[in-house]
Amino acid sequence: MERKIILVNRECPARLVPDGTPITIKKDTFVTLTQSLGGAYTVLINGNMARVDGTDGDALGFEPIVLVFELSEEKSGDDSDGHSGNKTVLESNVWKAISAVYDPEMPVNIVDLGLIYGCKITGHTVVITMTLTAPACGMGPVLVEDVKYKVGLVPNVDTVNVILVLDPPWSREMMTEEAQLELGLF
Repeated sequence: MERKIILVNRECPARLVPDGTPITIKKDTFVTLTQSLGGAYTVLINGNMARVDGTDGDALGFEPIVLVFELSEEKSGDDSDGHSGNKTVLESNVWKAISAVYDPEMPVNIVDLGLIYGCKITGHTVVITMTLTAPACGMGPVLVEDVKYKVGLVPNVDTVNVILVLDPPWSREMMTEEAQLELGLF
């Protein structure tokens, strides 16, 4: 993506990259857009990189990015959560939501980066096991919250738990071939 200078049209929350510190970008501030993937925007402001959530895309002059999910069929009887006649959580929707989370420093989603170790759906609860590219990654809490937020948008999901593990440690071999090509790591 080519960098683009943008005038922020309203006060906008953001998080500094890589430590995740919350900041507020003031109205009428110029920022440089460096990335817009997965419903989030990475901007440069006053020499710092910051991440703006897609729900605040209008502050940068964009339409908020909304995920559209497939609807599930109603299942009969009681499920393990005691919900009678509720629709199921579709695993394909969960993976779609997780794939919409991008590392703020790289133009690759966290699934293709190999950060997701597992996804388990029990009733209306989704448990995601994931790792980080580095144990001391300051954006770890931000990525975890992004996963919780986006998976929480999936129809019929009541609870999202994210388990952050550092073993086995992440390595670039966990990336898809497409991600390696995108980052020039082939």
